[in-house]
Amino acid sequence: MKRRDFVQLAGLGLGGLMLPTGLFGTAIPVEELLSVRLSIAEKKQLADAALSVARSSGATYTDVRIGRYLNQFITTRENKVQNIVNTESFGVGIRVIVNGTWGFASTNDVTTEGIKKATNQAVAIAKANSKFQTDPVKLAPNVSHGEVTWKTPIQKNVFEIPVSEKVDLLLASNAAAQKNGASFVNSNLFMVNEQKYYASSEGSYIDQDIHRIWPTFNVTAIDKAAGKFKTRQAMSAPMGMGWEYMIPKAADKLEGVPGMPLYKNSYDMIEDATLAAKQATEMLSAKSVEPGKYDLVLEPNHLGLTIHESVGHPLELDRVLGYEANYAGTSFATLDKLKAGNFNYGSKLVNIFADKTQPGSLGAVGYDDEGVKCKRWDLIKEGVLVNYQAIRDQVHIIGQNESHGCCYSQSWNDVQFQRMPNVSLAPGKDPYSVKQMIKDVEKGIYIAGRGSYSIDQQRYNFQFGGTVFYEIKNGEIAGMLNDVAYQSNTQEFWNSCSKICDESDYRLFGSFFDGKGQPSQVSAVSHGSATTRFNGINVINTGRTI
Repeated sequence: MKRRDFVQLAGLGLGGLMLPTGLFGTAIPVEELLSVRLSIAEKKQLADAALSVARSSGATYTDVRIGRYLNQFITTRENKVQNIVNTESFGVGIRVIVNGTWGFASTNDVTTEGIKKATNQAVAIAKANSKFQTDPVKLAPNVSHGEVTWKTPIQKNVFEIPVSEKVDLLLASNAAAQKNGASFVNSNLFMVNEQKYYASSEGSYIDQDIHRIWPTFNVTAIDKAAGKFKTRQAMSAPMGMGWEYMIPKAADKLEGVPGMPLYKNSYDMIEDATLAAKQATEMLSAKSVEPGKYDLVLEPNHLGLTIHESVGHPLELDRVLGYEANYAGTSFATLDKLKAGNFNYGSKLVNIFADKTQPGSLGAVGYDDEGVKCKRWDLIKEGVLVNYQAIRDQVHIIGQNESHGCCYSQSWNDVQFQRMPNVSLAPGKDPYSVKQMIKDVEKGIYIAGRGSYSIDQQRYNFQFGGTVFYEIKNGEIAGMLNDVAYQSNTQEFWNSCSKICDESDYRLFGSFFDGKGQPSQVSAVSHGSATTRFNGINVINTGRTI
């Protein structure tokens, strides 16, 4: 990582998360976030130059991605602004197949000559690699989409909102937390706009304008006399939306446990910060959990991470095949389990689907980075494994001839590869509320929000924590708990799924920086679910030592 990149990232409030070099680009004046670099006609002209050079050099397939990636990050602590960062990354990535072999090159010289030079480099790399290629690349067919556009259906572009208004919201949230017992608080806004133009030798010219937003904070309460502290993070979800997400709507507020509002399609950051301070203070005196078997009531902001790790990653086909191993492992869900046609991944209530078109989700786009029109498909149906996540050069391995449309690159400077689409648990079909679910539990724990976790290299044995925990006794909330984590394995856990709330409780969790690959890349992905019950799960006490 370059020193300049490190200095910029150090103030972003990302904890210990290390992100790939070049993701954010170079600093620009805030007004440049709304400028236009190239018209669609100019992009097409540049792309055609690359396609022509590649064709004349022997390429049997070429795709060109002209990308402009814009970011604004704002971080605050208590009553001070710590950092405001505006960045731009702009360039072109060119991928070719020559002699049945991939070649890739990129450049930030977005001119005809610069693009021609990069194209020749991609061809040369493919030719060099072809000397060692044993099996030629097999691409699933893809129709020509002609000239099309797609935009995230936002109502308010975040970059049109004055920085002062965003800062005021963060500082107001901090003040609300401090007023209600927080000793420390930091808050952040992450805003992203990907302007991506894709062209291919198959005749597609696709212009897309993609927006994402993530408000978040951490609140800490301290008991100085006891020498203890507790933290509570935001219950927000990063979303594929505009500034409208930050304008709370009464209709979007849902109740988890009494007095704990949760949010569906908009978010009240000040209210959440207020509650966070009260809950962090309450945690200081909450009792520690007794280890044992409990029925778990998991709300979507929490369950999304469990879905991500125990279903999303193990059903990536490159992990299944062992092509992806060093970065977070392979998968227990091997090909023989799919071919058998009856592998029991979960109970009959478990229907998990992949969908790159979900409105408001982080992964929502019209077309993936191979120009494939995005869609929805089943991964687990009535508890049975029925499919994986695969792209154009993979699907033939599982006997399919159509890409799932889940290819992605974090920037123009990186080659695209298979990435996780939105992976979600379908809600229950019958009317059933969180209140009813809690009433039906005799001995259980309600868990909301994400916490620390661990999972093995095959995505099978795991342990998950959370943000807040409430004990359930005889159908009622009996108070807050501390030191809760649950242990299980993927198959056992999903087979213990006994009840799912209905569509009215369905909402999205998201991961803004999901890592994969070497060199590593990040992507943004959402996971939808309604509140769900899992029976007889082993709960441990994380505060006790043996």
